[in-house]
Amino acid sequence: MTADPRAPRVLLLTSGPADGADGADLRLTADIVRGLPEVEFTRFTRWPPRAGSARAGPPVAGPPPPQPTAAAGRTLPIVSWDGAPHVPERLQAALTAAVVARGTDLVHAVMTIGNGFPAYSRLRALLLGSTPVLHTVPGVLAPLLPARSRPLGTTVALSETTARSLTGAGFRDVRVVAPMVPLDRWPRLPRPAGTPVVLVTGHHDPLGGATDAVDAAGIAARAGARFRLVLALRSRPGQDPEGPAESLLARAHAAGLPDVQVRGYVDDMPSLMASAHTLLLPPTILGGRADIPYSVLQALATGRPVILTDMPQFADLGDAVLRAPPGDTLRLGLLLAWLLDQPRCWEMLAERGRRTVEERFAPDRFAAQYRDLYRELLAWD
Repeated sequence: MTADPRAPRVLLLTSGPADGADGADLRLTADIVRGLPEVEFTRFTRWPPRAGSARAGPPVAGPPPPQPTAAAGRTLPIVSWDGAPHVPERLQAALTAAVVARGTDLVHAVMTIGNGFPAYSRLRALLLGSTPVLHTVPGVLAPLLPARSRPLGTTVALSETTARSLTGAGFRDVRVVAPMVPLDRWPRLPRPAGTPVVLVTGHHDPLGGATDAVDAAGIAARAGARFRLVLALRSRPGQDPEGPAESLLARAHAAGLPDVQVRGYVDDMPSLMASAHTLLLPPTILGGRADIPYSVLQALATGRPVILTDMPQFADLGDAVLRAPPGDTLRLGLLLAWLLDQPRCWEMLAERGRRTVEERFAPDRFAAQYRDLYRELLAWD
């Protein structure tokens, strides 16, 4: 261990501003900064400022995750009108990192393995020099991309399933650190009264689960279940949400669902989750989302049972959730109808979900694992 008492200097390398449009990568970035206050972090920030300032550009889909202040950190501006990681933002981030990385002790990249990552990974030595790199992978956009990429350094996956996939693609040093849920912000709440609300979250993505959720809800309704369906779906950068929303409403009405609401970005997700009875999330592919979407962890922390498709990435949730095969809307619908009719099983799953989050996705566990990684890579004490 080094005797140097100064705080480690770490560049948090993201594809765009760390205070930009909300996403799994930016939530992870904020959680890392919050969990390691003794580290001197450098992060990218959006310029012009966000809505509310005289110089602000057009509003983004929703506010970013909370941005804690590091003990002795600094921020570097990235020009971005909407906070999303478009090509100009990615280029700025890459070039700025190339200048700053050589003056830091560690580059901590929090980047999805997307379409541009294989090319970026092959330029690692040119752009980042000999500075050690820790790469946290929030998600993988397509299964073949890791095989076309090179590791930036020690790699962190969010699940054992993704870790095995990365190792099989040639990533040599892969660790697993599960994401965290701030338990104080997501307390366990009692079952809400009144007509049950079935919540569906995600994006307007093909095979992202929204259409299967509507079809499954229709099956549950025809089986006698009574509930209100709320779809809280965000759009991707450059995506017009009106067309997909209208299509989902038409599909819901055709399925015989009279009480359906399609919402966009939700500013107050804790309140929406508190009003929900159950979370229904049946994606066929994750498409770059976190291995375990944050809405799933938030629901489990709040004590809301979750019905998922049986994907390998969800294995860490064990028996805390109900599962159906991908695309099996009949099974999903029957599970939903059963759960709505079984208050004792609801309570059992609610308790089991909260306990799972406390044991596997707690902030202290998350921070301790990253602190150990930093110590290993930096000989920092």
